[in-house]
Amino acid sequence: MRILSCLVVTHNPWLILLALAVGITGSWVTFRLFRQARVRVGRQRAGWVLLASQAAGSSIWCVHFIAVVAYDAGAAFTFDPAWTMVSLFVAVTGCAYGFWVALSKGIYAAPEIGGVVVGLAISAMHYSGMLAFRIDGLVEWQAGYILLSLAFSVFFGMLTMRQAVRPFIRDAGYLAVALFMLAVLSLHFTGMAALAVTPIAVGSQSASSSALAAFAVVGVGMLVAGSGVISYLLDEQASQETVRRLEHLALHDALTGLANRPKALAHLDRTFVEAQKRQEKVAVIGIDLDRFKEVNDVYGHKAGDDVLVTIGRRLAGLLREDEFVARIGGDEFMAVKRFCDRTALDSFLARLDAALTTPLSVAGNVLPSIASIGVAVFPDDGADREILICHADLAMYQSKHDLSRRISFYEPAMEQATLERYALAQDLGRALELGQFALHYQVQKDVASGRIVGHEALLRWNHPLHGSISPAVFIPIAEETGHILAIGEWVLRAACAEAATWDAPHRIAVNLSPVQVINSDVPALLRAVLLETGLPAKRLELEITESTFIADKVKALHALRQVKALGVFLAIDDFGVGYSSFDTLRTFPFDKIKIDGCFTRDAERSSEARAILRSVLALGRSLGIPVLAEGVETSEQMALLRAEGCAEAQGYYLGKPAPMERSRPIAMRAG
Repeated sequence: MRILSCLVVTHNPWLILLALAVGITGSWVTFRLFRQARVRVGRQRAGWVLLASQAAGSSIWCVHFIAVVAYDAGAAFTFDPAWTMVSLFVAVTGCAYGFWVALSKGIYAAPEIGGVVVGLAISAMHYSGMLAFRIDGLVEWQAGYILLSLAFSVFFGMLTMRQAVRPFIRDAGYLAVALFMLAVLSLHFTGMAALAVTPIAVGSQSASSSALAAFAVVGVGMLVAGSGVISYLLDEQASQETVRRLEHLALHDALTGLANRPKALAHLDRTFVEAQKRQEKVAVIGIDLDRFKEVNDVYGHKAGDDVLVTIGRRLAGLLREDEFVARIGGDEFMAVKRFCDRTALDSFLARLDAALTTPLSVAGNVLPSIASIGVAVFPDDGADREILICHADLAMYQSKHDLSRRISFYEPAMEQATLERYALAQDLGRALELGQFALHYQVQKDVASGRIVGHEALLRWNHPLHGSISPAVFIPIAEETGHILAIGEWVLRAACAEAATWDAPHRIAVNLSPVQVINSDVPALLRAVLLETGLPAKRLELEITESTFIADKVKALHALRQVKALGVFLAIDDFGVGYSSFDTLRTFPFDKIKIDGCFTRDAERSSEARAILRSVLALGRSLGIPVLAEGVETSEQMALLRAEGCAEAQGYYLGKPAPMERSRPIAMRAG
């Protein structure tokens, strides 16, 4: 009853409301700062504890002195400056120690012990502050109320820190603030109830001076707590920026800045829902850069990254409303277009194609940029996200295999083609055992004299159901499945055995897969085959492409040097179509250059192809390496090669590939 009477009768209600407002504000700031301290460690935690204790101490101090100013003791009073500052110091340091103890890991019941310290700090602040209270009267204290005030502050302080560190009521963010205010206010008004003043001189503090003193206290307290508020706001802003940065990193590709796969999948889901509402369609577009691995292996990963960055910048720059693009991994991209009529989609695809086919500058070299594009349309080609992505991939691989087009739309037959490819892979594993392979031989002639100089062994597969299957179809499958190792060994043995029976000492040319060079002991195999067949090493010519070096350059060079040491000839095949043909010539001393047939076929009508043909022939002459031109189909092409000084030629004009039974008379007579 005495405590309630003290609050209601002897205090100015307006100043008490001011004290309450200051206390709640300061407590809110305190526990926002304390929350930051909880999630930090080391020096950062110490810094946030100090800021929180400054806010807490100044709040307690402000509440105390405003409430004291609001107290009407019936006599004039003043404050001792020294004790006033001591009380502020006690509040700040006591709270700092209590907060630090409450957050300690190695102390049993640390939050409760820390709360006791905070409660004692509130009490110490109050009674040291009362030592600063100078009044014209006799002051008496009642010990019972003093002890009760201590009990209140310690009890509520303990509950406060327990709630702040290990909440006993979840999702009650402001409970710690309320408990802290209870600790401060219960201590103050119980402590003031312990005070009895007998005025010596009749009078009281004027209302204006009390208000002025109260607002002065508020100003000082807010200055102290203000640093904590500013620090909190700055940290909160930095934290939000960090969260935004992390969210951006989580949903964007770090290299290109485009959206990544998770964001692309989420975008697809949203776009499908939106398209259904508007009765629109959505194109899911798969994009794969062709021969990107060669750029990485030839020019280095830095150059590969530059290519991806350039492509990403181009794709991002062409986007309009309802268009989206993402990098979903490696050299694969995904684009999404919501549309109503097909012309909008066609326009988007044309812009994509233009961006993807513009030449690239890589390590000082201008390289063609080629990409395969596949399109699946929602809901025509599927209503499920994963199915549409799969269908877009099938269409994209169709573009990759069909050189006549760069953009393919999904068709149900593509799934059948995939199943057929899988079935071919299964049949390929048994084809050798079932004797379904045969070798055809294509003649190679000296351009100047027309004399036969050799034959190239070409593999043919006669499938029992599908008939003759093109090597362009089954060789990639054999390389993917590893069947090429056994098939390649059979080809080498059969070709060498056949050539050993010829009367004329023509060379036999055999293609060697990069998979064979990297994954088998080619030198040992050659030694065994040459020994078994009796074919002289100088009559065997192995043809390899530059992709052999791209797969594993060190291992390839080691194997091919051993092959050359056996006396076997080595030719670089399909010269001029790769990124690194000239670098490959510098890397290894080849015995022959086989220029790709596309340059021979186009030389009559294309000045560029003719210039490349002449450049390769000049290169061969300067290096002392004979050049064989593939793809000769007309007498005009043969005349051009003769005029340009080409050494050897091969093509349908000179002879189509055929079984050796039909070629044997020529092979035996020539020479």
